[in-house]
Amino acid sequence: MSEYSCYEQLGLKEDASFEEIQDARDRLMQEHSGDPKRVESIEAAYDEILMLRLKQRQEGKIKVPEGIRFPERTTTIPTKIPTPPTQEAPAWLQNLLDTPSQPDILWPGGIFLGLSALTLFQPSSAPLALAVGVGFSLYFLNRKENKFGRAVTIAVISLTLGLVLGTPLGNLLHGSMGVLLSPDAIAAGFTFFAMWLATSFLR
Repeated sequence: MSEYSCYEQLGLKEDASFEEIQDARDRLMQEHSGDPKRVESIEAAYDEILMLRLKQRQEGKIKVPEGIRFPERTTTIPTKIPTPPTQEAPAWLQNLLDTPSQPDILWPGGIFLGLSALTLFQPSSAPLALAVGVGFSLYFLNRKENKFGRAVTIAVISLTLGLVLGTPLGNLLHGSMGVLLSPDAIAAGFTFFAMWLATSFLR
C-alpha cells in the first residue's frame, strides 16, 4: 500500500494530525462495521500511516512537541545532609603516632619476646636484658625519624613506665595469685611489652 493510498483510504491529507487520523479511523470503522474486508482495509491503512509517522519521526522529519516526547516532571534537587566535621587528633599527637608496616611490628616484637624469654629462664639476667632492650628501642625509633634525642626520650619513658607499672603488677600476681614466675620476670616482661608498643607505634 503506497503512502498516498493509505491516507486516501482514511480520507486524510498527509499533514493530518494524529487526532485527525484517530478520529477518521474510528468513524470509518463504525460506518463499515458490517463489511469485514473494508474494516480490514481501514485497519491496514491506519497501521501503515502509524508506521510512516514513526519512520519520519526517527528520521527527524516530524517535529514532535516537547510536551509529548518529554512530559513535564518536577525535578527534586536532593538535599545534602551536612556531614559532621571530623575531629582530628592534635598536631602533636599526629606527629608522635606512627602507622607501622608489618615488618616494623614483627621485628621489634620478636626481639622483645626473646628478651622476655631470657629473663623468664634466667631472672638474674633481667638488668642486662633491659639494657639490651633499650638499645634496640633506640635503634628502631631513631631509624624512623633520625632524631636521636627524641628516640632517647621515648625509650626512657617506655622503660620507666614499664618498670613503674610492671613492678607492682609482678608483686601482685606473684603474691595474691600464686603465679610461678618471679616478680622481676613479670616486671621485665611488662616493660618489654611497653617498649615494643613505643617502638612500633610511636616515632
